[in-house]
Amino acid sequence: MVDFKLENTDKPDKKRDELKGKVLQLKDLVNYNEGTVASRMIISRKAGNITIFSFDENEGLSEHTAPFDAVVSILEGECEVWVAGQTFTMKEGDTIIFPAHVPHALSAVTKFKMSLTMIKE
Repeated sequence: MVDFKLENTDKPDKKRDELKGKVLQLKDLVNYNEGTVASRMIISRKAGNITIFSFDENEGLSEHTAPFDAVVSILEGECEVWVAGQTFTMKEGDTIIFPAHVPHALSAVTKFKMSLTMIKE
């Protein structure tokens, strides 16, 4: 399991700027890495972030809370999600909202990719 923390920056980023004005397949923006979690932040502003993650099988994010609601959409594969003691199985096309200040975690059933959107303002 990986501890979860997103950076917050409004700094220009050439790699993120290269994505603007193009049609994207979000699941293609981050590759799988054996035995770990990989991520690519595609938008980072004071108002919020959008990050694409890939998880190898049996990897996950340990239980944590966030001060803002977070929207998670599964782009590929399957995972289990825990929110306030409830367990959900999610697959490609499924979306869940993690409420602010509520404990949540997730774990890969298969390799999977997800989009995380956190709006702060």
